[in-house]
Amino acid sequence: MSQHTHLSTPDPELITALKGTEGSSQGDSETDDIVLLREAADKGFIAMVMEHNRPNLPPVMKYKLEDHKVPVAGGEITVRALIPVSENETESSRVFPLLFWIHGGGWMLGNLDLDDFYLRNVCVDLQIVIINVDYRLSPENPFPTGLNDCYAALKWVGAASNPSLFNVSLDEGFIIAGQSAGANGAAAISHRVIKDPFFDNKPVTGQLLQIPMVCHPDAYPEMYKSELLSVEQIRDAPFLSRVQLDRIMKYLQAPPSDPDMSPLLSAHEGLPPMYAQVCGWDPLRDEGLLYERVLREAGVITKLDIYPGVFHGFHLAFPKIEAGIRFDRDFRNGIRWLLREH
Repeated sequence: MSQHTHLSTPDPELITALKGTEGSSQGDSETDDIVLLREAADKGFIAMVMEHNRPNLPPVMKYKLEDHKVPVAGGEITVRALIPVSENETESSRVFPLLFWIHGGGWMLGNLDLDDFYLRNVCVDLQIVIINVDYRLSPENPFPTGLNDCYAALKWVGAASNPSLFNVSLDEGFIIAGQSAGANGAAAISHRVIKDPFFDNKPVTGQLLQIPMVCHPDAYPEMYKSELLSVEQIRDAPFLSRVQLDRIMKYLQAPPSDPDMSPLLSAHEGLPPMYAQVCGWDPLRDEGLLYERVLREAGVITKLDIYPGVFHGFHLAFPKIEAGIRFDRDFRNGIRWLLREH
């Protein structure tokens, strides 16, 4: 039994919120048809998330929204820039820190809309430029296409001419962030950038990992297997079950031990400070907790928040329960912490 098993006892308020609903799945039906899965996610879950966040949209004069095409291997992708707008003309030349965001969805679902309304609020509230990446999805684009798309977009943003395009100063802060599969990508990219001379003069200053997957279940290191039990002990959790996780891996076609798939297997010295949010009723729980500890033991500055009794992605479906309010508050404070730490 995992030493963290107590964290999976369901939150009573979440259980109450679940009653009378069909859950908060993102394509958890038994079908393997990716077209049907995406249609269900787009019309159901993503539409619901957008409606949850619509009342909190900031006034349109408070920010700019710009979509840009970015060349990638074999095509192009879209990135969405959210840029704060100052009401004070004397601050019109003000520059902002940058948060580079990778959405979740198991590398097979999701799009710019999933987090768009929420990120607009964060952009204005924290006065930070946010770049949201619409990477290509599996199974049509197997590993490492989506990750490479995100990396190409990051380098495009970091290129000499582009920070000024977005009123960004990377000296103010340069954070790579993501949720679920996006956190998997953010963790992998955080390892890539410290080895890439391109970033020598523009180092990433922080990484933010929400409910991360950091190791393929088939590549759990022997030395940690006794600690990585939640993937089986919570295999039937809402929203992300072991069946869904296996489907994600089948579509992604990633070699389990590839460090880009399983950043837990990399060397961690020299990584930027890391903030993580981990849910207790989540098959990925033990990975997130272990990853924070391993990074900390490698000398990385870390900060961790844990949410007992709530499942993977609960905050998207139920943002108004107490745990959801805390998750949002901690996310914003986590960004502030990373900006201070750099």
